[in-house]
Amino acid sequence: MSDVVSSTPDTAPAEGEKLVGIVLVSHSAAVAVSVAELATGLAGGGTLAPVAPAGGDGSGGLGTSSELISAAAAAVDRGAGVAVLTDLGSAVLTVKALLAEGDELPSNTRLVDAPFVEGAVAAVVTASAGADLAAVEAAAAEAYTYRKV
Repeated sequence: MSDVVSSTPDTAPAEGEKLVGIVLVSHSAAVAVSVAELATGLAGGGTLAPVAPAGGDGSGGLGTSSELISAAAAAVDRGAGVAVLTDLGSAVLTVKALLAEGDELPSNTRLVDAPFVEGAVAAVVTASAGADLAAVEAAAAEAYTYRKV
């Protein structure tokens, strides 16, 4: 099962504070956890949006698990929506199937089209600043424009 990533109790959202939750879906549990740790670590101090990795097939192997994704989304849902970022194609298909079912994910859940690592960092930083779901999605998607040369 996915655990919500947080650094210390003093970075947790205040009681009743609505923040966008972030779910990071990877075919590898280790990758999902590592990207979650990187993104939350780079978000800085202060309030930290809830982030949960959902990696692997649920049995320790490579793949995706609709059960892990649903549990992660439920764990990070604070009433402001849930942004789901994925690594590869079949993870996208799994999330799309869950969204189509209608009752497997929190009602305000969006699949975000963004690069996995850069998008995760942008999403967590933006959500931790208290932005709404549309702004979190836009910040993550904008990561496609980040140039490295």
